[in-house]
Amino acid sequence: MSAPAGKAAAVGAMAPDVPTFAFTPENLAEAQAILGRYPETGRQSAILPLLHMAQAQHGGWLPQACLDYLADFLQIPRIRVYEVATFYDMFNTVPVGRTQVRICTTTPCWLCGSDEVVRACQETLGVGIGESTPDGQFFLREFECLGACANAPILWIDDDFYEDIDYAGTKAVLEALMRGEAPRPGPQNGRRNAMPIGGKTTLLDAGD
Repeated sequence: MSAPAGKAAAVGAMAPDVPTFAFTPENLAEAQAILGRYPETGRQSAILPLLHMAQAQHGGWLPQACLDYLADFLQIPRIRVYEVATFYDMFNTVPVGRTQVRICTTTPCWLCGSDEVVRACQETLGVGIGESTPDGQFFLREFECLGACANAPILWIDDDFYEDIDYAGTKAVLEALMRGEAPRPGPQNGRRNAMPIGGKTTLLDAGD
């Protein structure tokens, strides 16, 4: 299976291609639980969460062995899995860094300064868009709208959103990750969720 265009990566200590793949016992139990949420005739609807799980287990990308395993697990034609894995941008079918760093550059984030977030990522990681760090730890890419425009700009790293982020905040988050720390996700400017920065302007009664 050929890799989709635009998903190239630098050579480094990325997870290798493998001839076979299988879920770990823990992931297999979770996969069975996910599958149980769907009717027998709708097994293929579980493909998205299972692809996410397989990609995380394999270190950030999906070799063909992963895709074939999921097809057999779901009892669906392999082409159905290939179609999904190559359509959605959150899945990688070539080796990339284990930590996925995605910058939203769609119009709201761009207007709020995502160019500076891009610059901070490139300078801190030492790679360009679409590249992985030589140690295989980080993969940097642009991403289309992440659906959190009220908190733009957005930096999406693995499972976490870092919102209302600027150049200095981006460097701080990435440098913490490089030290093995877990920086606090969510708004980086002190606001609570998507409230106005000055606090609530509606639903002011106690208990709201």
